Amino acid sequence: MTSAVRGKVYLVGAGAGDPGLITVKAQRLIAKADVIIYDYLANESLLREARPDAEKIYVGKKAGAHTMPQSEINRLLVEKGRTSIVVRLKGGDPFVFGRGGEEAQALASAGIPYEVVPGVTAAVAVPAYAGIPLSHRDITASMTFVTGHEKEGQEDSKINWKALAELRGTLVFFMGVKNISLIASRLMDNGLPPQTPAAVIHWGTTPQQKTVCGTLDNIATKVADAGITPPAIIVVGDVVRLRDELNWFEKKPLFGKTVVVTRSRTQASRLVELLSEHGAYCLEFPTIAIEPPPSWEDLDKAIDELNRYDWIIFTSINGVENFFARLWERGRDIRSLYGISVAAIGPETARAIEGRGIRVDFVPKSYRAEDLAKGFPEEVIRGRKVLIPRAMEAREILPETLEARGAQVTVVPAYRTVMPSSDSSKEIAQKIKNGEVDCITFTSSSTVRNFVKLVEPFISVDEINKAVLACIGPVTAQTAKELGLSVDIVADRYTIDGLVDAVVSGLEKVRK
Repeated sequence: MTSAVRGKVYLVGAGAGDPGLITVKAQRLIAKADVIIYDYLANESLLREARPDAEKIYVGKKAGAHTMPQSEINRLLVEKGRTSIVVRLKGGDPFVFGRGGEEAQALASAGIPYEVVPGVTAAVAVPAYAGIPLSHRDITASMTFVTGHEKEGQEDSKINWKALAELRGTLVFFMGVKNISLIASRLMDNGLPPQTPAAVIHWGTTPQQKTVCGTLDNIATKVADAGITPPAIIVVGDVVRLRDELNWFEKKPLFGKTVVVTRSRTQASRLVELLSEHGAYCLEFPTIAIEPPPSWEDLDKAIDELNRYDWIIFTSINGVENFFARLWERGRDIRSLYGISVAAIGPETARAIEGRGIRVDFVPKSYRAEDLAKGFPEEVIRGRKVLIPRAMEAREILPETLEARGAQVTVVPAYRTVMPSSDSSKEIAQKIKNGEVDCITFTSSSTVRNFVKLVEPFISVDEINKAVLACIGPVTAQTAKELGLSVDIVADRYTIDGLVDAVVSGLEKVRK
């Protein structure tokens, strides 16, 4: 290694599709990397953990479409690894049919320091999500991982088909969908019975997972009839029979359902996570973005005069985050709230406040502005000075109701919501037209209004109504109805958890 080398390369396994299968070490490295070079099979949601200034380079390879040949990827790793901390993010495990060994050789040859961070290999994870254990003491005593796609131009196969057939254990083939007929034939020709169970799992561990089961003599036909394409894993062996009993993932209540999430990108993660846990495939289509107000003058003035106020009322997590960020910016901290009572419109907002070490004095039983205003006892609010840091575009019902009850209210903008530009409006609209979207979720009136504005050049309201529309509460639902949308699901609890519960319980009941 020369003194000119100041960087390092980490060959990191991203796991098999489900971003939750990433290892703790891999996640930590992604967060500190200067450069991330990632593959087709590495879930892009993992890149959210990266630094905002990190360079992200896609070098994905899939059947018939190679963004960059392996030799160029090797060269890129060497080049970036000389001066930067590089994470080479690969689907599954880098040393299990991931060509990580070739990349490590290139780095070693160039004198670039590197480490290998194993990942959860698809050979293990994908069958598990399909309800197929690779081992079972009553069924098999061995398992073998095999490539279903050997090196191009190679005349002699490195696979000992006779030995595989004689093992009578579990066989797992990578990248073998295109050769499924040949694989089945060679196994049968070498002694495996035609009735040996076989399964092919497409996009395993993700909500797009699709599993086809059969036997060696019919699996190729079944795969063709089902339209299965790469990426997919092939499992051969008697353990496949256990799928009917152990199929847990595909029985999730939202499995196979596509849900559009319209929340802002910075806030969508929890909603996406909860929906995904129930098996949904989420399409993120942020229709609002959170930005600072045009001026901080009013909020700064209120912060500088905090001792004037008896109450601070927070109506959203955004209001909480921006208020406390500005408080810190002004050289102050939570001690400035000494003696001031704090109210929150709902439990999620309350949790955001309490996460800063401040107890919340009042949360209404129903999470609407009007309920918050009416919930204060008369003696607590009359004559009191109330500060509300909120969105610029919020409804006036809260301050108006409080003032009608005798409070002295100061409203200051802590943030504003804007409609982001979107390159995917036409694509989302087309998916809705084609019936590829089962549900669209709305978490505020702004998400509804902006959604309609973004897609209306490409789709009619009637076509939007073909999907099941779910709203976080009655105010959002009313906005949707005023725009001509047919609301099918309204959460009883006006929270993200409540919305997810409503979608889970209601989506099957609403058939469109």
